[in-house]
Amino acid sequence: MPKIVKVRDYMAKKLVTLSPDTEILRAVHVLLEHDIAAAPVVDGAGNLVGILTERDCIRVMFSAGYHSEFGGQVADYMSTDVQTITAETSLVDAAKQFFGKRFHRYPVIDDKRLVGILSRRDVMRALEKLR
Repeated sequence: MPKIVKVRDYMAKKLVTLSPDTEILRAVHVLLEHDIAAAPVVDGAGNLVGILTERDCIRVMFSAGYHSEFGGQVADYMSTDVQTITAETSLVDAAKQFFGKRFHRYPVIDDKRLVGILSRRDVMRALEKLR
């Protein structure tokens, strides 16, 4: 009987995270510096409170066009309706989550605490190793 592969086996554990009170232009710099398209936003206890994506950052430019100034905090722009998975989710079930949705990554949580990120690329790496 084959072993059930779990999200915890392939999720990224070394994460770049942001705080809700991080200045938005600093957050944009962090995303660019680490060459990532999104970063989870966590509170002081490590609880996931949102995610800041490239799409959210583009809203900064749009907003500046109307208000003639760039600024604000991550909390002003982050997405708060974040779909998550758990580390104990089977990788097959996690892979199903990517079908029909625009998401490229899912934060992995354990009792509201962020413990990892699973991306489409992580699922592809798993597929390559499991062949």
